[in-house]
Amino acid sequence: MVKTIGNPLTWAADAVFGTSRSLGAATEAMASHETTPPATRSITDADIRGALRKGYDDFKTFRSDVMFLVAIYPLIGIGLIAVASNLALLPLLFPLAAGFALLGPVAAIGLYEMSRRREAGDEVGWGAALNALRAHVVGPVMALAVYLFAMFVLWILAAMLIYSVTLGPEPPTTVWSFARDVLTTGAGWLMIIIGMAVGFIFAAIVLVVSMVSFPMLIDRRAGIPVAVATSLQVAKQSPVTVAKWGLIVAVLMALGSLPFFLGLIIVLPVLGHATWHLYRAAVPRADHG
Repeated sequence: MVKTIGNPLTWAADAVFGTSRSLGAATEAMASHETTPPATRSITDADIRGALRKGYDDFKTFRSDVMFLVAIYPLIGIGLIAVASNLALLPLLFPLAAGFALLGPVAAIGLYEMSRRREAGDEVGWGAALNALRAHVVGPVMALAVYLFAMFVLWILAAMLIYSVTLGPEPPTTVWSFARDVLTTGAGWLMIIIGMAVGFIFAAIVLVVSMVSFPMLIDRRAGIPVAVATSLQVAKQSPVTVAKWGLIVAVLMALGSLPFFLGLIIVLPVLGHATWHLYRAAVPRADHG
């Protein structure tokens, strides 16, 4: 039976102490138990629709748990807005908001585990998300998370450079003058076009690398090289479908950012659960965990 109510403090304490006892095992787990990517299936538009439907169903089932898990996500977004409200950082407001989505797969790690457990018929409660970082998972997942954070930092540096060579290098004097320069000058539109093109490249790289790799690391002892190779293999098999999925994620994340990122409380968990089910459509269930 699925359980959606529990004591988060008790589960958190168990997870923290359990994690501290397992650091050695986590280090050992950086090595892959698999040497080649598993067989994968081509995914279709029907798989996307099915993943979104199942993801929404998971969200409805776990809504109290999910709200607890992702409440920090929009708060971080609000914090980014507060930081970027400094005039010197104002040109980074949109890049910070857009780049925030690059870290989405990390925020959804617990959601993958909840969907995995429900699929397997196991009990799912407050501790499921915390237990996602069990010994054989925490090392590879954290290493891949560092990669995504590095991509986020590179994107912000690229955005700073783009601003510097178009509207910069001096910071804007007021919010309104910055908005006017962005929307009514050739340099502003050049910044928008270049920024969107560069941002698309970053988003595409993160999508094809992380779409399958994060759920796979939660699901089986694959190791980073095999997990990433599998994700690239799925993107190569179904490039159009993967591109459509990326567009759906981008649009929903943009809508979820309004107002003040609060919509992500719903968008992020639905997309997180749906990503798990899309992974399952692409990678058959393993006989070993």
